[in-house]
Amino acid sequence: MKIALFATCISDVMFPQAPQATVHLLRRLGHEVVFPEQQGCCGQMHINTGYYPEAMPLIENHVRTFEPVLDGEWDAIVVPSGSCTGSLRHQQEIVAKQQGNDPLAQKARAIAAKTYELSEFLVNVLGTDDVGAYFPHRVTYHPTCHSMRIAKVGDAPYRLLKNVGGIDFVELPEEESCCGFGGTFALKNSDVSTAMLAQKMANVISTKAEILVAGDYSCLMHIGGGLSRNRSGVRVMHLAEVLAPTQDEPWFPPETTTKVGA
Repeated sequence: MKIALFATCISDVMFPQAPQATVHLLRRLGHEVVFPEQQGCCGQMHINTGYYPEAMPLIENHVRTFEPVLDGEWDAIVVPSGSCTGSLRHQQEIVAKQQGNDPLAQKARAIAAKTYELSEFLVNVLGTDDVGAYFPHRVTYHPTCHSMRIAKVGDAPYRLLKNVGGIDFVELPEEESCCGFGGTFALKNSDVSTAMLAQKMANVISTKAEILVAGDYSCLMHIGGGLSRNRSGVRVMHLAEVLAPTQDEPWFPPETTTKVGA
C-alpha cells in the first residue's frame, strides 16, 4: 500500500521518534510511506478550547494537504496518535459545518474515512496483530482517553503488544482512568490534573514495568514528566517504538545512539 503519514504537531516538534518509528515499521512491513510536507496542526487544541474560527485555517490546510487520498494517490492516511485521529474523524467536519463551509465539511469527512490510528490500521486494515517485533523488556500499557472513547481503537494495541517477541507484558491497574492531561485541562484544572496524575503514576509503578507505553505522546509527556520528577526509573515510549525493532534489526531513532529493542 501507499500510505501518507500525518505526524501530528506535538510529535513533529517534540517527539519525532514516534513518526520515525511509524515510518520504519510500515516500510519494514513492505509498504511505501510518504510525508506530505505542507501538513500542520489538525486544530484539535483550538477546537477543544472553543476557538472555532481560528481552527478553520488549520482544517483547510489539512484538507488541502491530504486531499490526494480521495483521488487514489494514496491508499490510506496513518496517524501515530489516537487523540488526533479522533479529532480528524469527528471535530473537523463538525466545525466546518458550524462555520458555514459545507464543501469543506464534506471533504473533511471523506478524508477522515481513510484516516487510521496506527494500531487499528495494522490490525483492522492490514489484518495482522503480529508485526515481527522484538522488545525484551517489562512493559505496561496506558490506553489514552481519546484512543478508547473517540478513535475507538479497541483491543488492537493489546493484541500487537502481546505478540511482541521477548516482551514481558503486564496489565495496568485501573487502566481506563484518565491520566489528567487532557490538553488545556491540565492548565485550567491543575490541582485535579495533578491528583489524577499521582493515581496513574502509582498504578504504573505498581506493575514494576521498565517502560510505560501508549499511543499518544501528549499523555506520555504528562505521565513521563511525573515519573521522571519522582525518579521512578520508568521510561515512556510510543507504541510504534516498541513495534519497530526486530530481533535481527534493533531500531533506533536517527541522530541517537541508543538502540531500541536491544
